[in-house]
Amino acid sequence: MLRTEVVDEAVGVAGPIVAVVGAAVLAFVLASLISAVVRSMARRSNLALDLIKRARRPLRAVLIIAAVWIALRLSTDSAPWRVTVEHALLIGLIVAVAFLIGALAFVVEDAALARYRMDVPDNRHARRVRTQITVLRRLTVVILAFCAIAGVLMTFPSAQAAGASLFASAGVISIVAGLAAQSSLANVFAGLQLAFTDAIRVDDVVIVEGEWGRIEEITMTYVVVHVWDDRRLIVPSTHFTTTPFQNWTRRDANLLGTVEFDLDWSVPVTPMRAELTRLLDESGDLWDHRVGILQVTEATGGFVQVRALASAIDAPTLFDLRCYVREGLVDWLQREQPAALPRTRIEGMADVAPRATPPAVRPALPAPSAPSLPAPPVPVENPPADVVGGDVAPTPVAPTPDVPTPDVPTPDVPTPDVPAPTATFPVTPPDLADAPVRRSAMRAPSSADTVRIATHNDARLFTGSIDALERAQAFGGPGREVLDEREQTAERALGQTGETAKAEAKEPPRR
Repeated sequence: MLRTEVVDEAVGVAGPIVAVVGAAVLAFVLASLISAVVRSMARRSNLALDLIKRARRPLRAVLIIAAVWIALRLSTDSAPWRVTVEHALLIGLIVAVAFLIGALAFVVEDAALARYRMDVPDNRHARRVRTQITVLRRLTVVILAFCAIAGVLMTFPSAQAAGASLFASAGVISIVAGLAAQSSLANVFAGLQLAFTDAIRVDDVVIVEGEWGRIEEITMTYVVVHVWDDRRLIVPSTHFTTTPFQNWTRRDANLLGTVEFDLDWSVPVTPMRAELTRLLDESGDLWDHRVGILQVTEATGGFVQVRALASAIDAPTLFDLRCYVREGLVDWLQREQPAALPRTRIEGMADVAPRATPPAVRPALPAPSAPSLPAPPVPVENPPADVVGGDVAPTPVAPTPDVPTPDVPTPDVPTPDVPAPTATFPVTPPDLADAPVRRSAMRAPSSADTVRIATHNDARLFTGSIDALERAQAFGGPGREVLDEREQTAERALGQTGETAKAEAKEPPRR
């Protein structure tokens, strides 16, 4: 009798264990068969391969948990411990199903990304799609996590009561939560708005907070702007929905750039325009031959403002073109037209104030003469023989007396302060023609005098080297394919608007 009870208890314990283990093994085998079938299909489809890689483990977990739960219900009676085990299995099943749904969503998103290759030179459109899919993926993860946590909590009776009271007081809690998370929720909705509208896209060239850069990443709460000097500007998403900003590649990447000079009034505009044309023709691939003009935009304040206007295919090329034109025109002004360099003229004015009558000048007093003294005898050295031997006796030599010169003071005669008259004479072109100039300035420039502007790598930021080309590609905008697509979309929208207006105009007025 006792042995029978022991055997029955052993069978009662071993039976559920065997059933659970057998169900788990069967579920594992079934998951392996499904994986093998999908793997055989993966030889022809990348979608199946991605499905195996992402969904194999979540599917296996769902099948095993479901099989164990079913086996446990079929092999056991209503034992006290079965409730706790079933509750744990339910929580595990909710989590596994959430992971499986997330894996399937990732497979769909990866299939969408596979349509746009990233290993091509013009991958800007693919990066834009990747940004949108990244936002969707993050949103999917957030929603699945929220639903899984809510499902797990709702399996507890106490949590059900808390949930009922939560829904009952949803008005007050929603107000408090809305006030607390106002900025965060605003950024989230702004990020979704930016990801699925045409305000900005990945690789668009923008001016944000005075910084020139490109849109590198769009998230749910902020936007990463890659500035031209490799800095990253983190901007909240609400900034792009509430503050005006510049988008240089909204419809097209072609741009116009200016180079301005403040020069003297003697600058020759026509030769300078010819020099600009020569520089643009020799710029190579920097100039797109759309616009290349030189204009005098201002002539006030003592200077003449000359503006050179040129066009390029995108913003990086335009930057190098502006630097090239500026350097070439500065060198031309220094060599050929130094008189056109900016200068400040100072013109003297005649003194028109009444002049004071100069004081009378007293005549100068004559200096007193020295007292007259007898002239000393002139000494005679070596007199002639006839004089020595004659009647004339030699004159003795007397010493020259030292007569002091009297110190007579010079009268102080004041000199009148008469300003020298100044006059301004207009200078006319004939006067300039008669003015002497250097011979080197009069001769015609030869080929030896022509200075070529440097076009090697150290004179360009976005062209001329591999790194510069990569930088230009990064800041060149979303690409011609994307821009053509935007242009077609805009034209279709304009056409639909025009057709709607015509249809409304044809309708008879209602009485």
